Amino acid sequence: MLARTASCSCGQLRIEVQGEPLGVGVCHCLACQRRTGSVFAALASFAAPYRVFGAATEYVRVGDQGARFRFRFCPVCGTTVFHTEEGREQASVGVAVGAFADPDFPPPKASVYDCRRHAWVQLPPGTRTYDKDPA
Repeated sequence: MLARTASCSCGQLRIEVQGEPLGVGVCHCLACQRRTGSVFAALASFAAPYRVFGAATEYVRVGDQGARFRFRFCPVCGTTVFHTEEGREQASVGVAVGAFADPDFPPPKASVYDCRRHAWVQLPPGTRTYDKDPA
């Protein structure tokens, strides 16, 4: 089974996941824009189990539907590497696509909070768009 490792900028915090992503998407919500410092977040979901190496600082954010998301970032360089939804940690993990540093990583299939997408951001052909979060 294919193993992938994502890491922070300095390499202190890493996560190893197995297999192909359950899904790859981008989120244009204002919270993700602020969290990443970019105009959207690119995330890939992977089934558990996963292994974490290094220390992480955590930040919990409540989503529009009431779910609590626990984001983990490196306390040394500040890079956000992964997040889990409280109560679903044993099922899956969301990993920042850029943390894989793999230009061949699969493209997103879904775009959420498209109502907040910057007009100049172009999505890959066939990407499903959702005005808000479809959950």
